[in-house]
Amino acid sequence: MELDTDVLILGAGMSGLNFAIRLQQTYPSASYTIIESTTELGGTWSVNIYPGCGCDVASHFYSYSFELKPDWSQKFALQREILDYFRDVAQKHDVVNHIEYESSVERAVWNETYGVWVSDVLDKKTGTIRKVRSRVVVSAVGALSIPRECEIEGADTFKGALFHSARWDHEFDWGEKEVVVIGNGCSATQFVPILSNGSNIKNYVKPRTPAKKVTQFARQPHWLAERPNPVYSSFFKWSMRYIPLVMRMYRFWLYTDMEKDFFGFNLLKGVNIRRNLTNERLEYMKRAAPAKYHAVLTPSTEIGCKRKVNDTDYFSCLHNENMELVWDDPVVAVTETGVRTRSGRDIRADAIILANGFQTQKVLHPLDTDIKGEGGVSLDEHWQQVSNGHPQAYYGTCISQFPNFFVMMGPNTTTGHLSVIYSTECQVNFSLRVLKPILQRPSLFSLSAKPTSVAVTLAAEQNDNTWLQHLSKSLVWSSGCTSWYIDTKTGRNTMLYPDWQFNFWLRSIFVPVKRDFVYKQSLKEVAPSPSTQKSKKGSRLLWNSAVLASVVGAVGLGAGFVRGDIKVDEVDELLKRVSSEFSGVGEEVLRLLTFKV
Repeated sequence: MELDTDVLILGAGMSGLNFAIRLQQTYPSASYTIIESTTELGGTWSVNIYPGCGCDVASHFYSYSFELKPDWSQKFALQREILDYFRDVAQKHDVVNHIEYESSVERAVWNETYGVWVSDVLDKKTGTIRKVRSRVVVSAVGALSIPRECEIEGADTFKGALFHSARWDHEFDWGEKEVVVIGNGCSATQFVPILSNGSNIKNYVKPRTPAKKVTQFARQPHWLAERPNPVYSSFFKWSMRYIPLVMRMYRFWLYTDMEKDFFGFNLLKGVNIRRNLTNERLEYMKRAAPAKYHAVLTPSTEIGCKRKVNDTDYFSCLHNENMELVWDDPVVAVTETGVRTRSGRDIRADAIILANGFQTQKVLHPLDTDIKGEGGVSLDEHWQQVSNGHPQAYYGTCISQFPNFFVMMGPNTTTGHLSVIYSTECQVNFSLRVLKPILQRPSLFSLSAKPTSVAVTLAAEQNDNTWLQHLSKSLVWSSGCTSWYIDTKTGRNTMLYPDWQFNFWLRSIFVPVKRDFVYKQSLKEVAPSPSTQKSKKGSRLLWNSAVLASVVGAVGLGAGFVRGDIKVDEVDELLKRVSSEFSGVGEEVLRLLTFKV
């Protein structure tokens, strides 16, 4: 059996690109391939292209720590600028040449004999499936990749346009049309004002006139925060680029400003903080929103129980005559011409837009039944056996019985107050530390065989998750509200990391590999991937040359002593000259070994 690549990465979004770049920086000899199901890199930022789509984390912190951008246009960037950032980073680090677009992994099975993953990769353009053998598989499909379907009765009978905000139909012109929006979370808060007010070039949307009528159905209100979005001046951008450490200091300030919010998440110790935040949000809502909606816009849940939603002109658009917010008469059926509410009211619609979120509780779905680890056990079966069907992983990244398998943005890794890029970078660094004995280039003087696989122990996985759930009980997320963080069937926190993000970072540095992980060597050897073979041939050639030179030199030196041509006091001078001539050879050898061909 021969490896096709050392590392197979599923997804070319934020986390997949992150892993690829750090992999080639840390282990230059390791080969990798990225499998991307769409025609574009960028993940959620290439898929979510609805009007007004943007990030709720400041741009200077929603970026890689190793690739800062000094010229963000505004504090909270919109989708197009964020996507361009990821494109530029991928191009700069030569990741684009490793991506296979319009392809998907349909199945992945662990081969215990050879210590490799055998994945079925579907080429969507041709419909053909090929086997890809890799030492490591990294899932980087993200947590917000599968939109919730429309489960309302009669949805298939609707004659107009019906789509999810994550699958926006850009052929639909809402100008002077009647639109029904189902949902009022982060996405709806961003695009509803544009439907009501009309669009312009500032939000990267083709200019459109306002909708004739927007009827929005809300299930639960959110605590909306006032969010100024200043445009950065030329001087600010210049300062970020040219004044040493200024951009790093600004980024650190953004981090501390967000990290302090975790104080308020503790149910007991954060009471005063939450009270002050609640009063602040209520005051803002009453100042910005119409009085007729004040009651419905006031949540009954603890602030912090759901992720913070920033106000992007949502409150102000509720003053528009073409806006109606419905909170006490939900949609029960879809008709040919619109929707019908519980009270029997029929509302006409040219389009129905779903803003009902994503299937966050289905980790790695639908691959959870088609990724099979040791003994042919699938992920779903593993979780049924060890956690009553709940997704869990050690550090949200490693799963027992699944060697050399790593999950980015896995269970209990997201954050309710910070940047997901921060936590993903921690996961990547953690994974590369665990993989070091497997991926690092063997020493020329090493006599022991390299391990070929690593897996977390079941005890470590269980202990880690028992600790996580214990911490979660003391936090506001467990206060009884419903959110995408919580499994509604059990009330179990499956998404958020219930501790300071600083501690999450520390765990990525101090990894107890000897205690919690088991390294093994496969029963049979597998031929390395082509790029690794080139590297090994180079290493072998250099080693043989060095040995030959040493032998010849030793023989010559000995002969010189015997004949009396070389005196003892000349040896020191000879060694100094040799040392001088060969200084820097090690660095040059490393450069040659890692040279990209």
